Amino acid sequence: MLKWEDVLAFAKNGNPTPDKTVTLSEAEWRKKLTPDQFQVTRLKGTERPFSSEMCSLFEPSIYSCVCCDTLLFDATEKFESGTGWPSFTQPLKENGVSYHLDRSMASDRIETLCNTCGAHLGHVFPDGPPPSGLRYCMNAVALKKVD
Repeated sequence: MLKWEDVLAFAKNGNPTPDKTVTLSEAEWRKKLTPDQFQVTRLKGTERPFSSEMCSLFEPSIYSCVCCDTLLFDATEKFESGTGWPSFTQPLKENGVSYHLDRSMASDRIETLCNTCGAHLGHVFPDGPPPSGLRYCMNAVALKKVD
């Protein structure tokens, strides 16, 4: 189980090696993705809070990266955070997500990316429920329900 200290160590010292990598040109990503998906995943945008029904879906399922289909999160780790974005306590696999220091706002945050294709997913915070204490605050348009 990942804890905040692990996330900080990855962001500072380097991320786990992904199982594979996917690299496409900007034109190929634009062709594959909707405009909203492209804005969020490739340009590091953020969807409006409470704009997706994914926040309230809690049935058994797996969520993958909308860009490359890498399996990222299991609904058993999903919780209602009240933030307006789908929130999870853990990634499906330790090497599925990469972590990077984000200084784009007034305070430092840890950005989460798909470790396979580099898609911006959202951010992770140390204010989630026990036992991990993590809140992976994800953009719904960056994820797709697999099953």
